Amino acid sequence: MRQGFHLDRPARPWVLLRVLLNLVWLGGLVCGSGAYAQFEKTPWPAAAPSLSETFKDHTGQSISSESLKGKKLVINFWATWCAPCKEELPTLQIFSDLQDPTHTRVLTINVKEPASRALRFMQNNQITLPLVPDPQGEWAKKFDVKVFPTTLLVAPSGQIRWRIVGEVDWSSKSPQMWLDSLR
Repeated sequence: MRQGFHLDRPARPWVLLRVLLNLVWLGGLVCGSGAYAQFEKTPWPAAAPSLSETFKDHTGQSISSESLKGKKLVINFWATWCAPCKEELPTLQIFSDLQDPTHTRVLTINVKEPASRALRFMQNNQITLPLVPDPQGEWAKKFDVKVFPTTLLVAPSGQIRWRIVGEVDWSSKSPQMWLDSLR
């Protein structure tokens, strides 16, 4: 009789256990080695000009880059259809709540959706961050945002320093270190 795997014969329990252990071991290698990442943080091009825009929040209030000068700024692009965005926003709210508002601002830009949908999601999830609607995707295009969520970290000088593509746990230590490094 031939040795090997046969569909018409039940697998031996030790073979299944060995396969399972190998999968667990392989998973540990992949996850433990840092090969699994939820986000990618890359420097913003140094030659890019400083932030000079005026944003309008969902109430129509203007938020000028001039009013943000001297503050560190976190700009988060998101959408309600984006599962990682919906996971990330509550941690971004916690992060924002822990910041000194005289030194740091967090803005959220909802892309290609009606403001009412974004507001409903934010209200249902107790998110009180400023909402800048981007129903036509103009802000996303201006900042070359193609993947959601994407976050920009802006230094007090108004110079964008970092682009973070993908979901970040803003309640972890790394985001605070990123913000602290902005000069």
